[in-house]
Amino acid sequence: MTSQEESRATVLMISAQQGDTVAYTELLTMLASASRQFVRNRVGDVPWIDDAAQETLLTVHTARRTYDSRRPFAPWFYAILSSRMIDVLRKERRVSAREMGTDLLPEPPAGSPSFPDPAGGEDTRRLHAALEKVPARQREIVSALKLRDESVKEVSARLAMSQSAVKVTAHRGYRALRRLLGSRES
Repeated sequence: MTSQEESRATVLMISAQQGDTVAYTELLTMLASASRQFVRNRVGDVPWIDDAAQETLLTVHTARRTYDSRRPFAPWFYAILSSRMIDVLRKERRVSAREMGTDLLPEPPAGSPSFPDPAGGEDTRRLHAALEKVPARQREIVSALKLRDESVKEVSARLAMSQSAVKVTAHRGYRALRRLLGSRES
């Protein structure tokens, strides 16, 4: 922001604080452009430039009453902008660490079906073999909750057990399965 732009922004902000909606609209338009340019100069042409600009404008809107007209406008504005840019950057890093774009998904090996048969995989066979080794009551409850997708309430009514007893039995069954399947958790 040049010194002339800062002077203009100061005048517009003072008018906006006094209720001039036209000045406020012009100020926000100016600040949106300055925000995009600031982010572009700091981190390049990233896809979240508009997110940073929007977050900045929202914060300016919320904090506009805190601007002191006796002080320079640019430091107040750039403090807000820097903070919002960092927030958006952190959010983008968190999201990109957890999510994978569909264009980055690995291709299935040639000749393999797109959706493997749920009953035919090695893991499924191991699970069913392990299920056969747990006590009958645990096997019934784990199968009902996880394989048949029944609710705890449905299982407790069908087996004439309290919901707490169903949960405890299920937990014991899960623990037994982890042990049988070789998981290090217990």
